[in-house]
Amino acid sequence: MAQINLLPWREEYRLERKKEFLSQLAGVCLLAVGVSFLWIKSVDAQISTQNERNRMLNAEISQLNEQVKEIKTLKKERSELLSRMKVIQALEGTRSIIVHYFDEFTKAIPDGVFITSLSRRGNSFQIEGISESNNRVSTFMRQLDESEWFSDPNLRSVTASPAYGNQASEFKMQLKAVIPDESNDGDK
Repeated sequence: MAQINLLPWREEYRLERKKEFLSQLAGVCLLAVGVSFLWIKSVDAQISTQNERNRMLNAEISQLNEQVKEIKTLKKERSELLSRMKVIQALEGTRSIIVHYFDEFTKAIPDGVFITSLSRRGNSFQIEGISESNNRVSTFMRQLDESEWFSDPNLRSVTASPAYGNQASEFKMQLKAVIPDESNDGDK
């Protein structure tokens, strides 16, 4: 039989296959490095784009915060102005009330009663005066009680004062001022 040596051929085939494998491995490694490089660049680009968006959003947020502060300041100024307007309107609305008090007060004073002192603290009036008789003080109190601008007349003291007449007396009275209901004003 003839002897054929297949070893060198197999050895060459193995080396050729090994070279192909190494070249394919090198190609795959280069391809993997290229893909990794592209992926890293893509991620870096996305990160820088997101950072730019974040900077823009932070700038917008700071502008909005400034606008919110400005709006709060304007709201505070508005509420202060509204409260001032309410005070002014209340003062304007109650301006003529003192005239009504004096008008009703003079209508309630009967003949023979003289007022020497009149003071007001809040809604309370302190009255001091001289009367020719106690009946006139009673009439004065009844007329004040019947007035819709006054309530709760309270006689604090009555002392005889013969210097002003036989039955004359000095009195001190306290009463409350009220603002009549507007529904009653339409009935007049």
